[in-house]
Amino acid sequence: MSQHPLYKTARTSFRKGDYNQTLEALNVLLDDQADSTVYTLLGETLLKMEMKPEAAQTFQLAAEAGGSKADAARRKAIQLWYELNEIDRVLALSAPLAEEAQKDPDLAFYIASCFLLKNEKELVRIYLKTLAESKNSKHNSLALFLLSNMPEDQRDRLTIKALLKRYPDSPLLIHTHLVTSREINDYDAIAKYQPIVDRSFANNDPRAYKAESPFYNLHWQADESINKVIGYDPNAVPPGLTESRRRMPHQWADKIRVGYLSSDLWSSHATMKLLRGVLEDHDRSRFDITLFCYTDKEHLDSDEVRAKWGNVVEIRDMSPEEAVRTIRSHDIDILVDLKGQTRQSRSFLLNHKLAPVQVEWLGYPGTTPNVDVDYIIGDPIVLPDHAKPHYWEKFCRLPDCYQPNDVMHRPQPQPFTRQDAGLPEDRFVFASFNHTRKISLENIELWIRILKATPESYLWLLCASGESHTNLTKKLVANGIAENRFSFTPIVPYADHIARIGLADLGLDTFPVNGHTTTSEQLWANLPVLTKKGTHFASRVSESLLNAIGMPELVAKDSEEYFRKAVEIYENRHMADELKDRLKANKYVKPLFDHVRFRKHLEKAYEMMAERARNGLEPDHIDVPALPETTEPFHSPV
Repeated sequence: MSQHPLYKTARTSFRKGDYNQTLEALNVLLDDQADSTVYTLLGETLLKMEMKPEAAQTFQLAAEAGGSKADAARRKAIQLWYELNEIDRVLALSAPLAEEAQKDPDLAFYIASCFLLKNEKELVRIYLKTLAESKNSKHNSLALFLLSNMPEDQRDRLTIKALLKRYPDSPLLIHTHLVTSREINDYDAIAKYQPIVDRSFANNDPRAYKAESPFYNLHWQADESINKVIGYDPNAVPPGLTESRRRMPHQWADKIRVGYLSSDLWSSHATMKLLRGVLEDHDRSRFDITLFCYTDKEHLDSDEVRAKWGNVVEIRDMSPEEAVRTIRSHDIDILVDLKGQTRQSRSFLLNHKLAPVQVEWLGYPGTTPNVDVDYIIGDPIVLPDHAKPHYWEKFCRLPDCYQPNDVMHRPQPQPFTRQDAGLPEDRFVFASFNHTRKISLENIELWIRILKATPESYLWLLCASGESHTNLTKKLVANGIAENRFSFTPIVPYADHIARIGLADLGLDTFPVNGHTTTSEQLWANLPVLTKKGTHFASRVSESLLNAIGMPELVAKDSEEYFRKAVEIYENRHMADELKDRLKANKYVKPLFDHVRFRKHLEKAYEMMAERARNGLEPDHIDVPALPETTEPFHSPV
């Protein structure tokens, strides 16, 4: 067909720019016989005449006709339908090329972009490498969108490394690379790139404040004045929104209606290991409790178990608009978001005027930018007076500790031996059960100093990642710590975990992010935990817990005192035994594990918040008065 006189006439007219003459010749030719070559020339002509939809349809016909031009025509049709935002047409045409797209960044770009618009990211993450290694910056940008936002994902880490080679000065990529490096304890990368980030903040580079999320920032940046403005968007909470919400007509009832919003409402999650007892113990004569739940289905407890927590309303599969309507329909007085700036959070729903009082608590250890919130619940240690200017919320401080502890469902420590855990019988065992991402470079180097000063000691670490295992081993050995002086323990069933904790002699806390649930678990299992004073919420948690259990001497003022205390307890091993004995006694009389006392303080906080709102007063800082302490055990040791 390409040798047909009419085709030659059409080609000549096309080269001369006489597109009307080209169309005339092609139209006659199409009446006789058409193939991909003729349709391709027709498509090119229609493009020249700025008839893009018609051109796209014509290139699609060329692809369907088969022949030598069919493959190129299919690609051209895909490109044009993409530019015309005809997503379904793109996906239908590209289906036969899905595998080939792994080697073709242009195809990968069109396919991945369309699936992203359909919220089907996982289907096209196979194109990450292709897009990251492309020389087209648009392809590279799309690769970033395809990241899973899970730093533990190896494919993500490889993608980020590939992009960083192309854009070595990109603040976004440097920050992202550091996040993934901390996840696997890649201290070489941290040592290389952290000084670059430090300099950018020292120079007040605005790009540094936009390149990171609040959650990952607090893992290394312990300056609350910086934490407050990371990722801040002045348009997220429009002017007047908060005042409008507070002035909305609201019918108060005799009982205070409290709503909890979270995806962590399942019994094995750290949040519920803390909160479950309080939910079950809420005073139903004074409070109605509703849980707005978007927990993944595979984690859900039985309906019988969840019914004890409150009225559970599933919003998991709802659109934001549906979720807003549903929450509003329950006339909640105080809505408590338990997620903050953490993964899977739907805190943004609070920007739709859901309740007269909106609160952040428990799930996120810091201030929450870009969300319409009145209060953050804490205590005088995690939220000291001097921190007030660095929070978007007003402080609501509970008297003992911000953290509840459900001991009704937490296992009692059971007999367990060092032989069971593979630990040496004759060594002083330092332990950390915190997530390894919390073991900062400064942290591991301080632990190395401690190990060198305590030659008969042993370091026992919880480690779930093979890459972290390798990198921690590399760091310790390179600094002179023999491999027979440390070991890693995996995640085990919860009762076994609680049982094994007490085999250690002293827990070593991490910084700048402390153990949170982990620290309270160690104290419950009678393991003293050494920490140091922090400078933001996340680094003050263990101090709060230790004070609430009557062990403030385990809070060092700085790293040097942390070092000295660790060595002192090692050299005077009776001190570890005495600390354990005090823990065993204190946990039944001190406030930390008295969930009934905690619940009463929390409910008093809700009453104080509600009273201000009922009276038309704006939120202000609240300090909940403490109930008298008792010397009588609040529950019997088992």
